[in-house]
Amino acid sequence: MDQRLSLQQKLLQKLSPQQIQVIKLLEIPTMQLEQRIKKELEENPVLEMESESENAEQTDNNEQEQESDADNEEFSFDDYLNEEDDVPSYKTNTNNYSKDEKYVDIPFSAGISFHESLYDQLGMTTLDDPDRQLAEYIIGNIDDDGYLRRDLLSVSDDLAFNLNMEVSEEKLKEILHIVQQFDPAGVGARDLRECLILQLNRKHGNTYELAKTIVKDFFEEFTRKHYDKIKKKLELSDEELKEGIDIVLKLNPKPGGSYSNPMNRSNQHIIPDFILDNLDGELNLSLNQQNMPELKINDTYLDMMHALAKQSRQKNKNQKDALVFVKQKVDSAKWFIDAIRQRNHTLLITMAEIINFQKEYFKEGDEARLRPMILKDIAERTGLDISTISRVSNSKYIQTHFGIFPLKYFFSEGLQTESGEEVSTREIKKILKECIENEDKLKPLTDEKLTKILKEKSYNIARRTVAKYREQLDIPVARLRKEL
Repeated sequence: MDQRLSLQQKLLQKLSPQQIQVIKLLEIPTMQLEQRIKKELEENPVLEMESESENAEQTDNNEQEQESDADNEEFSFDDYLNEEDDVPSYKTNTNNYSKDEKYVDIPFSAGISFHESLYDQLGMTTLDDPDRQLAEYIIGNIDDDGYLRRDLLSVSDDLAFNLNMEVSEEKLKEILHIVQQFDPAGVGARDLRECLILQLNRKHGNTYELAKTIVKDFFEEFTRKHYDKIKKKLELSDEELKEGIDIVLKLNPKPGGSYSNPMNRSNQHIIPDFILDNLDGELNLSLNQQNMPELKINDTYLDMMHALAKQSRQKNKNQKDALVFVKQKVDSAKWFIDAIRQRNHTLLITMAEIINFQKEYFKEGDEARLRPMILKDIAERTGLDISTISRVSNSKYIQTHFGIFPLKYFFSEGLQTESGEEVSTREIKKILKECIENEDKLKPLTDEKLTKILKEKSYNIARRTVAKYREQLDIPVARLRKEL
């Protein structure tokens, strides 16, 4: 067997652990950063908040004062918070809030969830225990929109495997019909058509019967807005057809959506990563540092490390292990503090260049003043890599005097008009949206007509590009926008 040794020279680029840490911190928004800092504080005893050492000295002084003035007791709100609620002191420090901030604690009413409502209604039925168990299982398979997305045969198989219950598909259908009588109307439907029919079954009158016929027998024509076919087959006048269609359109396609989920409260709030103030025409950018503690290395551990290092070289194994452990924790704390500083610096210089690039827009908030801007533009201005700019702009928000916006909102491609002027694609989308909003709904504008309108306004773009922009705006094709 021929074995040969050879020398090879390779040029490899590897990221250090510190660089990886900075990259990961760049990606996360302010709300997650606070949790990340808390986690690091819990895992590394060497790392502490600036306020902790100050509070420790204040605590010692307070204890001495309390011993000498035991008879003169006063109620301290800060002490009460720290002792009763275990709230970190940095959250009660006024330096963590802007001078203009007004914090109002609005009571949150949890109410009752969608599924809790169904279980409550089940409790008012006269079903026996086996049937009630089946109904509970069916309710458990209903999604948040109010639909039973799984077929009854699969539910029957689950009952056999999981609960050792042999239940026929017909029996499950019988129980499902009982659940479908619960509120809100339409609950337990297996598709949109059944959902609409369940709601119409609770209505009475000739117009409702017409709406039910449209959904039952002409559902495909209705969804495709082929109203002429429905009108012809049912021999209806324009007014009669309009009344029937209007009733269907007023039905609720997601009956479960009428219930708010109290567990999603946090999703209703956006915490901006940047704050931009317009002070007499001057733009002032800052990071949102609310609830962000200043970090430092614990002096006790630093003294311990220096003391261990200064001892004689004839250390025993325990002393060496202690020195290695403390040094590792100190280095880790230094890296983390440095990574946070690098993150903040990178965020600020990136956002500052975005503002400089879009200065006219940020002064007025006029969307028409947004210039075409891509990641490469900001990368060249900052000297950073495009991937870094992408990480900064992802999942980050800025608070301005005219609203809160995601950073991605300010990026858009550009194209030239016939006169050679470069405009943002967002401006073209705005024109498309306005044209569609003002169109005749009996004869909606096709993509060809929209292309012609844009060309008349000196925007020379292809029909397929118009279709792409329309889809990005979540606007359906002309046929589906038709109204009676």
